[in-house]
Amino acid sequence: MMQRRQLLAGLVSGGALGLAGCASVGGDASKAKVLVVGGGYGGATASKYVRLFSDYQIDVTMVEPNPMFVSCPVSNLVIGGMKTMADITNPYTGLSTKHGVRVVQDRVTKIDPAKKVATLASGGDIRYDKLVLAPGIDFMWDQIEGLQAAHSAGQMLHAWKAGPETMALRKQLEAMRDGGVYAITIPEAPYRCPPGPYERASVVAAYFKKHKPKSKVLILDGNEDVTSKGPLFKKAWKELYGPMVEYRPQHKVVAVDAKGGAVKFDVQDDVKADVLNVLPVMRAGALAVQTGLANANGRWCLVNFLNFESTAAKDIHVIGDAIQIAQGMPKSGHMANSHAKVTAAAIVAELQGLEINPHPMLTNVCMSYVDDLHVIHVASVHEYVSPKKSFFTIGGSGGVSDVRSDLEGRYAEAWAKNIWADTLM
Repeated sequence: MMQRRQLLAGLVSGGALGLAGCASVGGDASKAKVLVVGGGYGGATASKYVRLFSDYQIDVTMVEPNPMFVSCPVSNLVIGGMKTMADITNPYTGLSTKHGVRVVQDRVTKIDPAKKVATLASGGDIRYDKLVLAPGIDFMWDQIEGLQAAHSAGQMLHAWKAGPETMALRKQLEAMRDGGVYAITIPEAPYRCPPGPYERASVVAAYFKKHKPKSKVLILDGNEDVTSKGPLFKKAWKELYGPMVEYRPQHKVVAVDAKGGAVKFDVQDDVKADVLNVLPVMRAGALAVQTGLANANGRWCLVNFLNFESTAAKDIHVIGDAIQIAQGMPKSGHMANSHAKVTAAAIVAELQGLEINPHPMLTNVCMSYVDDLHVIHVASVHEYVSPKKSFFTIGGSGGVSDVRSDLEGRYAEAWAKNIWADTLM
């Protein structure tokens, strides 16, 4: 227990947010151009660390359509009324003013891997020597009949990309009658942030307990059981909320009825709710799919884990939620931050003609609120195993919380502040 507490404290302190293992840089890379597409946890971190690891010799341009960084981790607390959007929003100015990253507010619409050119929505082109693609996730709308139309109409939201939809879902909950039902549907794994839906259900229940005590939270899970920290979440639901929270496994959504406010399942009976929070089936971001990089069933991107280079295109490195994950590797913000550092170290080494670190390591921690104070976590350390060409969790590293606690709530606050600083400042 003490060893795990020490690891957790280290992970949230900022000093061990990622263990890239970069060698010192030699040679001249002043003419090298690195383009980073996407300014989330993966892209922003990669932009900063290519500059740092190259001693500010390599030119880095980051293209991101949003003017500010809005964190998906912690955004559930906005939905639960415990944080504001301002609390999870940070500027990109640290990357530009402190680290010399050229930040372009635009969208990349096309990548030509052969010519090493990316085309912007505004009409310009950017040439690169190395490209880091951090496109996040997009949604497979056709997997649930009627969902795209219901979403476009603002009736059934996912709020799985932090931003305006986060506040829109919050407003739906505020407008819901006391005695109403909030239902969240969860797709079959893999999907972005395995603990996320269960945390969201928990903090919504905490809001209801204080302000709408006659209301109910339904968790309709397409999986056989809770996919992360199951015993801890179930214990919290029982002890903190009792019958207010109901968990139903093996509920795979196949269609929605927006007019009737219902979801339909492959086997189980339809469910109606006042607020339906339907999470679509997920895949790699659209640009990765369009570029032909989603070569794992047309859904996720296969990479060489030593440097995260796409197996489909040379000199394009894909990181974050978009990749086909290794064993035990979650699709989390912390993991994207770790991917970015390993990738940045490898890119700098390659551009300098140095050997890539043959034994990179990754760290991860996922902190989940079960009410406004108490948090549970899962943490792990992953090492690259050369013979198997993949990452594997180191036995005995990390693990899960023994119990929920307000101490871990303070750790969660520290984790957020430190990873935002590590990513952006």
